[in-house]
Amino acid sequence: MLIFFWTNLRLYGHKMGMFALLLSATLSMSAPAQAASVKHVTASNGIVTITFDDVVHKASVFSLAGPNRIALDVEGIDRLGSANRNTVPDDVAIRSVRLGQYNNSTARLVFDLDRPAIVTGGKFSSDGKQLRLNVRTAADGEFTSTLGTGRTIFLPPANFRSAPPKKDYAARARIKKNSSSALKIYGPKDSSLPLVVVDAGHGGHDPGAISPHGGIREKNITLAIAKKIRDRLASTGRIRVALTRENDKFLVLQDRFGIARKMKADLFISIHADAAGSHAANGATVYTLSEVASDREAQKLASRENKADIINGINLGGADDNVSSILIDLTQRETMNVSADFAKILLREAKPNMRLRSNSHRFASFVVLKAPDTPSILFETGYLTNKQDVAFLSTANGQSKIADSVTKAIQAHFSRKR
Repeated sequence: MLIFFWTNLRLYGHKMGMFALLLSATLSMSAPAQAASVKHVTASNGIVTITFDDVVHKASVFSLAGPNRIALDVEGIDRLGSANRNTVPDDVAIRSVRLGQYNNSTARLVFDLDRPAIVTGGKFSSDGKQLRLNVRTAADGEFTSTLGTGRTIFLPPANFRSAPPKKDYAARARIKKNSSSALKIYGPKDSSLPLVVVDAGHGGHDPGAISPHGGIREKNITLAIAKKIRDRLASTGRIRVALTRENDKFLVLQDRFGIARKMKADLFISIHADAAGSHAANGATVYTLSEVASDREAQKLASRENKADIINGINLGGADDNVSSILIDLTQRETMNVSADFAKILLREAKPNMRLRSNSHRFASFVVLKAPDTPSILFETGYLTNKQDVAFLSTANGQSKIADSVTKAIQAHFSRKR
């Protein structure tokens, strides 16, 4: 059984990102001779301090993007303990920390960042029961440069180091191979009509944001909205629609847009509800893939040995890296343009029905936006930390207005394409 909980360093943690994948991983490992638990996590003046109730074997830190995070793996931990909650001062870029049992002898701490930050150094205490990390804010380029550098390893003093695991371990994510027959397609039976895949964010053991106004969970809000959109689209008789999930189940991020690709969807929409440290933050936002994220993903795709299924309908297996990079780049940029165009239409149709944030079309590198050949958006429908937004998102009337906005935008989008 995987045990996990969240420790908020400011107020509200949000996107699970890769942490959701970690919770779904299956691993095997022999337990070390000694094992500890995480006792405290604190931050002050650019120093993050993690305290353990016993010695650990080693720790390693690395950076993650989409959204920006710093991850810390600590070997020699077999239980999470009762890490306390502490407020981070404004000079530290960490918004929240999430703690999970990666496997039966390793814990992972994920530090969600308000702005780019890097670990510049760190050291264990002389008794091996405390690790201090030096964290400072960084420019976007400096943070990005850390993504491919691998892990920085920290070791306690040799005489205060727990025994290492007896066997190496291997992580294997259980990625369900969905096919077009795995999901029900609603609406007309004509396969020539556009297919839209609607993704209800979070689910299962991943609740997403939890509202302080009634404890409403993001995973339930997103599913209710996704079903409203499904029903509204199917009723038009001109659009086919499928949901990535129709109940309270967990899907890893790659599976979500992977489903859309396997089904050769014409559009992918991921539904979310945001959270913020300020209760005043309100309104909806539409995200599409950022230019930087697109370039990085294209490079990663082009470097894969098996290129046969990178772009639906184009087999790149016989192409060299230069040709592959050009074809992928052209495809992904066209996909980005289509996504951005749809985002504008959606905001136009949503404006009469719901509150929108200023600068409501934004760019990010969320994992679910990274399909190279499927136009994709992430729709943050409002803030669960805002009382008025919660009242809107949790009612049938509010959910219907969102569904109407999305449906009108989709109809307009495909009418323009025709």
